[in-house]
Amino acid sequence: MEKKQTDNTKLQKQVKLLIWSVSAILAVVLLITVFWFVGQEMAAEDFDQGNGLNQEMYQDSIPPADFPPLDTASDLWTAQDLSLVSTDEKERVEYGRELIVNTSNYLGPRGSVAQITNGMNCQNCHLQAGNQPYGINFGSSWSTYPKFRPNRPRSESSEDLFMRVSSCFERSLNGTAPAKGSKEMQSILAYISYVGRNVPKGQKAKGSGVYELPFLSRAADPVRGKMIYAKKCVSCHLENGEGQLAADGKSYQYPPLWGSHSYSLASGLFRLSKFAGYVKANMPQGVTYQSPKLSDEDCWDLAAYVNSQPRPSKDLGKETPLLEEKLFDYPFGPYADGFSEKQHKYGPFKPIKEKNKL
Repeated sequence: MEKKQTDNTKLQKQVKLLIWSVSAILAVVLLITVFWFVGQEMAAEDFDQGNGLNQEMYQDSIPPADFPPLDTASDLWTAQDLSLVSTDEKERVEYGRELIVNTSNYLGPRGSVAQITNGMNCQNCHLQAGNQPYGINFGSSWSTYPKFRPNRPRSESSEDLFMRVSSCFERSLNGTAPAKGSKEMQSILAYISYVGRNVPKGQKAKGSGVYELPFLSRAADPVRGKMIYAKKCVSCHLENGEGQLAADGKSYQYPPLWGSHSYSLASGLFRLSKFAGYVKANMPQGVTYQSPKLSDEDCWDLAAYVNSQPRPSKDLGKETPLLEEKLFDYPFGPYADGFSEKQHKYGPFKPIKEKNKL
């Protein structure tokens, strides 16, 4: 009987010890969790206020209270009025515009005509059907093509508008271009040519292409860019960068910025200067060149983060630039200038540009 009471007493002590141990562990876990959240909030406040080391490290573009318009010119390019298109061009031009705006409905993974692209629309990059200033518009497309590359063999020295559009299908839409004689390709070419035909041949439209940002004095920082992304981009493009499909499930309301359905390594936006300039004049959603919301520094760092994420590759083959043709932020070596591949991707770019004059 006494032995049984002794055993019960030992068991009770062991149970109490176990309960105490579990309680202590839970208390420690709770304290660690609280400290972690407090630390995150303090880090966020430090980042927002730009104090201490953050301020010392990043002095290139302290954001002002209000950002001024990027361009105040009154004569930026505007597209030719579609209501004035001739009767014989009307059907092709209008269908071409529809293909630019809703590419994936016709040519995406669930396209009604063909399944040859990644699900993005041309308009995801060429804003307002290619009509928005500094939104990769088509203002200079008809006037500056064909383009000539004097360092190439004769058979490769000229790039016409069909080749340029095909390249966009292959690199940015990560797919296959429609055949040259197809209704779709001829309609896209008709639309692009029509809207930009008010620019004389050989001239570049004002406000075309991407806004050119001043260089930073340092390399763009993808770690800082990740924080910018979390604050400014994640609500539309999501934490995984894969965007959000439209209600019909055929195209993207908010396009993927990386992942298997995004633009490839060979796309123009994979160059940091192009992505940063595009963001400056157009992002977050609703921004235009008249009302920028991000500092230059934020745009460069955000571009570094987005373009450090995985995306489809592309074998350029004969389209690989010659050493002397590679631009300051062309991110794939080898190079003739002695700068590293990392510097060509993230900067600082000023020394490269000064040496190469490119």
